Amino acid sequence: MNTPAFLIAIVFTLSLDVRADGPADNLPDKVRRVPPSGIAIPASDRTALETGVAELGREVDSLRTALKNKPALLDLLPDVQIYHNAVRYALAYDEFYKTNDAQVARSLLRQGMERAGLLRDGKSPWTTATGLVARGYLSKVDGSVQPYGLVVPASYQSNSTHPYRLDFWFHGRGENLTELDFINGRQRSPGEFTPPNALVLHLYGRYCNGNRFAGETDLFEALANVRKYYPIDANRLVVRGFSLGGAACWHFAAHHPGLWAAAAPGAGFSETADFLKVYQSEVLKPTWYEEKLWHLYDATDYAVNLFNCPTVAYSGEIDKQKQAADMMATALIAEHMELTHIIGPQTAHRYHPQAKEEVNRRIDSIVEQGRNPLPRKVRFTTWTLRYNECFWVTVDGLEEHWERARVDADILNENEVKITTKNVSALTLSMASGLCPLNNTRRPKVSLNGVELEGPAVLSDRSWVAHFRKDGTKWALVPSVDQGPLHKRHGLQGPIDDAFMDSFIMVRPTGKALNEKVGAWASSEQVHAIEHWRRQFRGEARVKDDRDITDADVAEHNLILWGDPQSNTLLGKIAARLPIRWDASGVHTGEAIYPADRYAAVMIYPNPLNPKRYIVLNSGFTFREYDYLNNARQVPKLPDFAVIDLNTPVSSRAPGGITIAGFFNEAWELSKAKKSR
Repeated sequence: MNTPAFLIAIVFTLSLDVRADGPADNLPDKVRRVPPSGIAIPASDRTALETGVAELGREVDSLRTALKNKPALLDLLPDVQIYHNAVRYALAYDEFYKTNDAQVARSLLRQGMERAGLLRDGKSPWTTATGLVARGYLSKVDGSVQPYGLVVPASYQSNSTHPYRLDFWFHGRGENLTELDFINGRQRSPGEFTPPNALVLHLYGRYCNGNRFAGETDLFEALANVRKYYPIDANRLVVRGFSLGGAACWHFAAHHPGLWAAAAPGAGFSETADFLKVYQSEVLKPTWYEEKLWHLYDATDYAVNLFNCPTVAYSGEIDKQKQAADMMATALIAEHMELTHIIGPQTAHRYHPQAKEEVNRRIDSIVEQGRNPLPRKVRFTTWTLRYNECFWVTVDGLEEHWERARVDADILNENEVKITTKNVSALTLSMASGLCPLNNTRRPKVSLNGVELEGPAVLSDRSWVAHFRKDGTKWALVPSVDQGPLHKRHGLQGPIDDAFMDSFIMVRPTGKALNEKVGAWASSEQVHAIEHWRRQFRGEARVKDDRDITDADVAEHNLILWGDPQSNTLLGKIAARLPIRWDASGVHTGEAIYPADRYAAVMIYPNPLNPKRYIVLNSGFTFREYDYLNNARQVPKLPDFAVIDLNTPVSSRAPGGITIAGFFNEAWELSKAKKSR
């Protein structure tokens, strides 16, 4: 088939209308609420819904007890709880937005009770149903139940072991996208794309954050839940989305490139700075650390990772969000690659029908071939150990975070592997059983930055794992990269926001604060963090008093410690083992002492009581109300540590005055701190 030339373009330049999304959204002193307040519903509807929520809540509690010795059925309880939470949240937090929402809520409560009754009888027909199915899972992050939607093809047979293609769909921005609205939508519409003989997983993504932070964890938790009940082909996973969902797609394609058979981003944004200038007409004045932290999510910085991730981008010709693909095209040119960019002629912010067909034709052709789980060439870049893996290459250590790291890996022949690195201090080469193409009768040679090393033997199951660490300028084969003193590693590398991508508990102080001002500030910020976690990440944070934290809590969770070393007994227990000291005289950074009556410490650090988990002092996620107004702003606003001046009021952008801030070095030691600007 010959594709019309007007549908396909490799676009390199930016030509977008510069109309802002709304100038009012650039005023940090006049920030509207996100999500907005809802509309009033009749008192009779509210009373009836409150009664229904209470009834379904009692049924959920009863089922939890009744099924405690039936783990397979108990695992399905979230499929009931999603309906309970959807209505409970709408009532509790004033989140009815449409005149028919009360009717929708009544319908969801009925469905919840129907599923509860079936589950009590040992039945779960929705797990084998085709068509549109709403489901849920229990998130490790905060213990909340999160919903997702499935489109199950008519060809699906529950007793089949045939693995199915799975497409992830990332939704667009919707400030009114409550659980109520999401579940209702997922039971009424199959969405933009429904490939034949494939499942489509619609992610809620914890509301409206572009599948960042806990929204990113949502994909992997939802996928794990789907795999319990449906045979999924690991080599035919596709990521796709439009608008804000297109931004999410760019993120997953560039940051997790080894997982997907194909990626199909539409519109959205692919980086922060240029998008906000073009789309929001915003004058940016980032601090030095904010600018560094753009490297966490800017997909343009990770463009080379698309080397092994086939990508088909789409934009409307007159859509301002075409900027996203334009920026990626430019970044790919620097890596000697060209972006396949399908253009909808004279089309604004939507799919053009013929262009949509062309996107599908190309994606389906790619997926038919399937992902190659072990390509002979890997090109990979990262700026942080949070994103450290691409196929058979894992970066285990960086020489310096937030500077570009690069690995070019090539299997030259059956006995030689060539690796070239930059800003990498440790790495692992890992080929799973049955995949290693190296000769299992000879120990392979590994050339690392021009130095030849002998690797370990290939095992009889055709698997191979080799760990290497750099000591100064010299690389060596080592038995493990996890040995040695404390160092930054994947999942334990900061910044502060990283702690909220995994299981956490907010730890409330019970003692008297060092200073009344510090105590009042910490208490207020704790309330803010808990409230805004629910608003923006749609979960109810676990909260415990400091004296109630158990050894199991220390082992299993990141601990968010509020207060100071005197008011929070757990913080007091570890204070002397932290790189920033805080006592009655003030906050000590090694270079200065900031008096205790005016300053407070914020930081992330491996928990001295369990270095496999974080502690965080006095912070929730670090972007605030101003940043809710445009998703490109939703990037970390603080690095690994900061000293807060409490004489500067809390604002929509910061928890007070940021006197100094900085990153710990790769050994989690205090390096020289810098002033905010």
